[in-house]
Amino acid sequence: MVKKYLYFMMISMLLIIVTGCNSQEKGNESPVATESVEHEKKSLTLLFSFASKTLDPHQDWMGVRAGIAETLVKIDEDLKIQPWLAESWTQPDGKTWVFTIREGITFHDGTPVDAEAVKASFERVISVNNAIASSLKIESMEATGQEITFITKEEYPAFLSELVHTNASIVKVNTENISERPIATGPFKVVEFTAESEVKLERNADYWEGAAKLDEVIIKFNSDGNVRALALQSGEADIAYHLPPETLDPIENSDDLRVESVSSLRVHFLLYNSQKAALQDVKVRKALDLLINRPVMVSEIMNGHATAANGPFNPDFSFSGENNPEVYDPELAEELLKEAGYKKNSKGKLEKDGKALELTLATYQGRPELPLMAQYLQAEAAKLGIDINIITVEDVDTFLWEQQDDWDLVTYSNLTAPRGDGGYFLNVAYSPEGSLNPGQINITELNDITKQLNVTANPEERISLQKKAVSIIQKEVPQSFILHPHIIVGVNERVKNWVPGSEEYYLITNKMDVE
Repeated sequence: MVKKYLYFMMISMLLIIVTGCNSQEKGNESPVATESVEHEKKSLTLLFSFASKTLDPHQDWMGVRAGIAETLVKIDEDLKIQPWLAESWTQPDGKTWVFTIREGITFHDGTPVDAEAVKASFERVISVNNAIASSLKIESMEATGQEITFITKEEYPAFLSELVHTNASIVKVNTENISERPIATGPFKVVEFTAESEVKLERNADYWEGAAKLDEVIIKFNSDGNVRALALQSGEADIAYHLPPETLDPIENSDDLRVESVSSLRVHFLLYNSQKAALQDVKVRKALDLLINRPVMVSEIMNGHATAANGPFNPDFSFSGENNPEVYDPELAEELLKEAGYKKNSKGKLEKDGKALELTLATYQGRPELPLMAQYLQAEAAKLGIDINIITVEDVDTFLWEQQDDWDLVTYSNLTAPRGDGGYFLNVAYSPEGSLNPGQINITELNDITKQLNVTANPEERISLQKKAVSIIQKEVPQSFILHPHIIVGVNERVKNWVPGSEEYYLITNKMDVE
């Protein structure tokens, strides 16, 4: 009996000890678990098509897109200009603009943003970015307190809209490593940057419009549209930009994903190299233009996520022009080539003065539909006896500017009215010194209208001038406009308070959230 009693006493004591230990262990675990839940980071990964070599907001668009940097003014969903870092502005005369900078805004390092800081930022962008310097046309600046005054070289009504450009961002100058860790004013600041690969961002707790809902954002770059689509489906990315239309079915059929298809302010087109002898003949350019079957490209290449183009500007704009898109007509194209002096040789190839009509067409994978359009044109041209050699390049802009002898035409894509006005594209794509004019287009009549537009403030007069410009472009065919693509973005349903904008400027915001 005593043995049994002692045995039960020992078992009871062991149970008490074990229970006590378990209780103590659970007591230790509970606060840790609660703490980890409370401090679980909200993170979002965005996959983008065009890689950034630098994060310098004065040199690259990702500064504003990633929520790192901001401009004095911005555009809303209706393409109307709204205050941003500047709370207001006045225009005492045609050349003078006075902006009042908001009180209480600081850079990421806590430095106050005043008019002197803004002036220093503009001095820097003018010195490092010739294209922005040309488009801003600033003659002088004066800073006093929170007020900065710009005086332009001429009367320039478009000055306000040019300040929307992402490269006109306000950054802190004279800082180390601005190409990798710019100090600006946005809701996120840079933690780490690997050129052409990845950007890691963290929330700016002192952001002037209120700290972001997300703790961190990772932006990755990949030029392969199929890879971007698969990354979204696997959960590696929460948002994937510029998806190929042919990849959308599994995304649209998923309960966890959605597709956002937004009419864009850009156009896909063929750009002709005006320095090449064959393409200096407008009949040759028109013939190539007639080989483009726009409805087929909209339906088959874009799966309906596009609008056929009749010129550089989306037909929803009042200044887009009145002509309908050019009709596919290979027979008329052949007639025009005959009029231009081309005849078929014994091998069925077109030639003139013993020289075959052979063209090199450059394309790139960043917008995956463009190579398909190149292949389509190649097949159509071959039927008429034109040999088109397609080359795929990585950095299309560098290639077009630095190797101008190596290409005849290119499948290209540009924003043409990113601020709701065509003046931007007319200046950068057609002026001899234009930053988007690697084809060296120089049409005197068009240049004269653009100069007149640049000093015209009346909205109705601006629309009239832009229509005249479009008419000249349609007549001279320096480019063949194919379609206005939709911005196709795949989104995980966990992403809240966010939709892509047609301007493609403001990708990462302080309002977006994840579940």
